[in-house]
Amino acid sequence: MSLEAHPHLPEFEYVRPPTLAEASRFLTEHPAEARPFLGGTDMFVRMRDGFWCPKYLVDVKHLDGTDSLSFDPAAGLTIGAAVNMNKVIDLLEVQKIYPVLAEAAQSVASYQLRNRATIAGNICNASPAGDTIGACLVYDGRLCVYGPEGSREIPMAGFFTGPGKTILNNGEIVTAIKLPLPPKGSTGTYIKLGRNKLSDLSIVGITALGYPDVGVPSGYRFRLALASVAPVPLVPAAAEKILVESEINEASLRKAGDAAMEECSPIDDVRSSARYRKLMVRNLTYRALAQVWDQLKSQR
Repeated sequence: MSLEAHPHLPEFEYVRPPTLAEASRFLTEHPAEARPFLGGTDMFVRMRDGFWCPKYLVDVKHLDGTDSLSFDPAAGLTIGAAVNMNKVIDLLEVQKIYPVLAEAAQSVASYQLRNRATIAGNICNASPAGDTIGACLVYDGRLCVYGPEGSREIPMAGFFTGPGKTILNNGEIVTAIKLPLPPKGSTGTYIKLGRNKLSDLSIVGITALGYPDVGVPSGYRFRLALASVAPVPLVPAAAEKILVESEINEASLRKAGDAAMEECSPIDDVRSSARYRKLMVRNLTYRALAQVWDQLKSQR
C-alpha cells in the first residue's frame, strides 16, 4: 500500500477493443496484467491506494449493448453492464416494480459518483459491502457473461467466492444483469447502517423482500441478503426458513433476526467491531422484516 501523502495512479495503458470478442481475447492473453473497465469508481481508488497495479485497463463500455437499459413486461428488467446507477434509478419501471433496487442504488455515495458507478461494477467488485448486490439477489438476478467459450448466464446466488472474488473465468466479461418480474404482491426495503447518512460504505446492510405464497405454512415467503457481515454477500437461509414455517408475527420476526445474527460472521475493522455488527444484524433484520410485514398486511 502506498504511504505517500498525495498518492497517485500508477501508469497503465488504456485499451479500447471494438468488440466483446476482442476484449475477451485481450483479457485472456494478459490474465495477470489486464482488468476490464466500466465506471472505474472503485478501480481507480484501489489503483491509487496501491492495491491494484494493472498494466492494461480494457474499456468494455458501449460494446454490443452493454450501455442499454430495457424493461419487458413478460421477461423483466435488463441492465447493461455500462449503464450508470442514476439511469437505473430514474427508470420508471425500476421505481414501480423494483423499488428495492432503486432504494439501494440511491444509497450509493453521491449523485456525481452515481453518474459513473454501475450495478455491474458493484457486483463484479464482489465487495461484501456492495449496496446493490442484495437487491439483485432478492430479485433473483442473473448475470449475462461473454467469454472465450461464448455466452452464458450465471445466477447471482453462488457468484461470489470471497472478498473481491467471483466464479468468473479468465477472459469473461459481464455484459448485463437480468432481473425477472418479482413475485406478485411483493414488497421490500433496504436498510443501510453507515457512519454517516451519505457517501459511506455500509457497516451493515439488510435487504428484505416479502410476498404471499399460499403453498407454504406461513402463507408468505421472505428473501434476505446481508451486506458487510461475511466474506461474501450473505443469504441467511435459516432466517428465511423460520418465516416459511412459522406464523408471521412479532415473535417469529424477532426469531428470524436472531437466526440472521447467528449466520453472519463479521470482522473487526476501522468502521466497526464484529460484535457491534452482529447485534445490528439482529436488530436491523427484525426492523426490515417488520417494515415489510406491515406493508404486506396493508395489501390484504
